[in-house]
Amino acid sequence: MTEQNSKKPVNAAANISTLGGFLAGSLAACGAVTFTNPIELIKTRMQLQGELSKSDKKMPKLYKNPAQAFVVIFKNEGIRGLQQGLTCAYLNQIALNGCRLGLYEPSRYYFTKFFDSSNFDEASGPKSQRMLINVCAGTFTGMVGAVMANPFFLIKTRMQSYSSAAATSKLAGINIGQQTFYHSTWHGLKSIYKLEGVKGLFRGVSAAMVRTGSGASVQLPVYNLTKQYLLDNNLVKDGSLSLHFFASSTAGLAVAIFMNPGDVILTRVYNQKGDLYKGMVDCFVKTVRAEGVMSLYKGFWAQLLRIGPHSILTLMFMEHSMKFVSTIEKKLIFN
Repeated sequence: MTEQNSKKPVNAAANISTLGGFLAGSLAACGAVTFTNPIELIKTRMQLQGELSKSDKKMPKLYKNPAQAFVVIFKNEGIRGLQQGLTCAYLNQIALNGCRLGLYEPSRYYFTKFFDSSNFDEASGPKSQRMLINVCAGTFTGMVGAVMANPFFLIKTRMQSYSSAAATSKLAGINIGQQTFYHSTWHGLKSIYKLEGVKGLFRGVSAAMVRTGSGASVQLPVYNLTKQYLLDNNLVKDGSLSLHFFASSTAGLAVAIFMNPGDVILTRVYNQKGDLYKGMVDCFVKTVRAEGVMSLYKGFWAQLLRIGPHSILTLMFMEHSMKFVSTIEKKLIFN
């Protein structure tokens, strides 16, 4: 992910295979989601809270903010409740970010080669960073990842929205979305396939492509541009932890702002049992009509608390996993 100029180290991503990039991206994302799954669960429930209720502001809210939500879920459901859907989250990250991160450099390479040939060198690839090319590469790989990960993202959302304490007197009557229970990822896959076939496993895929494409379109370009700015202005040392931290933090903020509306729509389309929304556009219209435009930013602070650390951890892990995979591939090639 590093830039190719005299002030940057050699790009590890340029020295590994596409499969190696997929594996490195998967490894980095799985490491990150281990830590961020609880806040992802909180974000999901906050986005579903008060769904399609015109009197949402007057209704009692079970989850008032991320910190309070953490306490409520831990008190009623324990650690297992906070890490609900973790196995499915791993599978989702492998499919989603394995493609999104692993295919980014190859996509940027070919996009530059075919659409910006003056900035392309056959021996070394792209000569410099181009914002438009980077955004297109990020959007494309994000959409590919969204399609590949859709069944797992769908099941993960339903597993995370389900509250085992929802039937208690304290929580009864609180609207936190439709509840669907799956024993495991495999149980979810079987249940959906049995009721709806393959089409059911790809419910909401268009919304997933918009949501992930919008986030991916800014994450890696902002990350790379921030790194380049910091290094060009000698604000941090090359290869330092602070370099990756500041670049990842900026990228995380950009992703949260761009992705949250699509994320709210996707969460609701995924979580429904088939009787609320006809699709992405219908969900958008109904949500805005019933709850107002700002409902598209429900769970934003939880989103920021999730995507910030997730981006920081993923991109920092990515730097090291790329080097690790590159080292392994060199040993396999030369041995």
